[in-house]
Amino acid sequence: MTKEEGGRKYDLEERTARFGEEIIKFSKKIPKNTVTMSIINQLVKAGTSVGANYCEADDAESKKDFNHKIGICKKEARETKHWLRMTSVAVAELKDEARVLWQEAKELNLIFNSIRNKLK
Repeated sequence: MTKEEGGRKYDLEERTARFGEEIIKFSKKIPKNTVTMSIINQLVKAGTSVGANYCEADDAESKKDFNHKIGICKKEARETKHWLRMTSVAVAELKDEARVLWQEAKELNLIFNSIRNKLK
């Protein structure tokens, strides 16, 4: 889904892919210990799933299928926010970087929510 925004192309597929890449890079900075290992795993799964599910939605076979997959994108973005919050508690020195990613996850969640609302 590409649309014009302020005279420039806005590519949600690219944005979600970059978000996943940033989640991977961020996750590599998290020190590994018994607490953080499961957080890292969940964060990477949720954060990279946003873009993967958006690609699935973009290739949906029906409006119902598209709506369902956009709903998954929305849920995964929200779950990513949760794991970023947990990372901030587990590794306080990464809090500022996690906050930037949290903001992007929030914006993606709102975008997917808006898309779903327009389908109703």
